Amino acid sequence: MSAHLLLVEDDDAIADALRLHLEQAGYRLHREADGRHAMAAIDRQRWDLVLLDLMLPGADGWDVCRHLRARHADVPVIMLSARSAEAHRVLGLELGADDYLAKPFSMLELVARVRALLRRIDQLRAQPVASAQLRFGPWRLDTARRTLSRGDEPVPLTLREFDLLHFLVRHPGQAFGRSELLARVWGAGFDGYEHTVNSHINRLRSKVEADPREPLCIVTVWGVGYRFDPPADALTGAAP
Repeated sequence: MSAHLLLVEDDDAIADALRLHLEQAGYRLHREADGRHAMAAIDRQRWDLVLLDLMLPGADGWDVCRHLRARHADVPVIMLSARSAEAHRVLGLELGADDYLAKPFSMLELVARVRALLRRIDQLRAQPVASAQLRFGPWRLDTARRTLSRGDEPVPLTLREFDLLHFLVRHPGQAFGRSELLARVWGAGFDGYEHTVNSHINRLRSKVEADPREPLCIVTVWGVGYRFDPPADALTGAAP
């Protein structure tokens, strides 16, 4: 069955163009033009991917993204906005968007990004289900279930947050530049920019660090990028 996408866009012309291109690409599309109606649609069912405009009546796209992440942390989100300023891109990524496109954008580019995100999910589902766990400090990273937990308490992670944390934990003590992390975690074909990594690191720190302002595990290597430093003798398990 083709992927079922939720489009949240109040501009009829843009919504019609997106519907035409996405349905031609083989996707099913449901559209909401109001932020509050979008939240209700998120409550009704789980979507394969959400295309989310920022400027909406009822509730803005940032509120909708928070609502989605509180319920379905791993559903991929592409934010769409006429606001191209870096601050808006950063805020969207900090709230958990997987990608961000500034209007006007190429419809072919958007379809390509949708396809890339959904392909990534299909690849994850096709991987062997044999369980492998990595433990560091009080945390347990389950690579088969793609979950992070502290004791019995699950910690929701987005698709990219899990991939980034998994990569760092598998390479303790090694420093990686932002461009290398983009290539290794997002993929060589990802047409993003390096602040994407910063935003996801900030989100991970808010979830695994006792004090995100003074990180002890996911540390900044000035002039290089980031490094994972587990507590001494606390990293166990093996990842595939």
